[in-house]
Amino acid sequence: MDAANPESDTPVAMGKCVAVIGGGNTAMDSVRTAKRLGAERAIIVYRRSEEEMPARVEEVKHAKEEGIEFLTLHNPLEYYGDERGRVKQMRLQKMELGQPDDSGRRRPVPIPGAEVVIDVDQVIVSVGVSPNPLIPNSVEGLEISRWGTIVVDDNMRSSIPAIYAGGDIVRGKATSDSGHGRRPQGCSLDARTAFRRRIAPEGIASYSEPRIAGATVASDSDC
Repeated sequence: MDAANPESDTPVAMGKCVAVIGGGNTAMDSVRTAKRLGAERAIIVYRRSEEEMPARVEEVKHAKEEGIEFLTLHNPLEYYGDERGRVKQMRLQKMELGQPDDSGRRRPVPIPGAEVVIDVDQVIVSVGVSPNPLIPNSVEGLEISRWGTIVVDDNMRSSIPAIYAGGDIVRGKATSDSGHGRRPQGCSLDARTAFRRRIAPEGIASYSEPRIAGATVASDSDC
């Protein structure tokens, strides 16, 4: 699709002040990639402290070595857009750590009246994974679970006989590591042919849906 070409009809936006929301390995990958693609300022915004970050220690270390800023104990409240609808600022709630939650980590608690607004021109939300609703919501007759995953039978066939699905879009969130030794991920019109040829169809992307206009971005189970 030539999206990397700035002259393309649908180029990928390259931010100069990029904020990545989250503290996991994917957040570290995203913020470091933004820096390498030319971001003058690349920031990790995380609602807990660095000690509670789920990212591997080496990921955090390498990010710091590349000049990534860490804005911990901050949680997004609202994004502000310009006249074209593109993000220009982000309002953050300052947090403090309270009692441990079910994960064993100390729960982040808002500090009343402590807010800050920072300039950004790109925000990447990386606080968990959920099924991309594009295909499930656009294919009439496709049976979907209450979690947004595609319902399949033992042969990986969906409610539409010509459509097969597998991987995260069926079983829910998982990393590539946990998928080793399992059936190929993705959605295929003839998955049996793919299996015979040992071809793993491209997985259907999962994403974290950002919330705007005053809603908090992360849930307690996400990060």
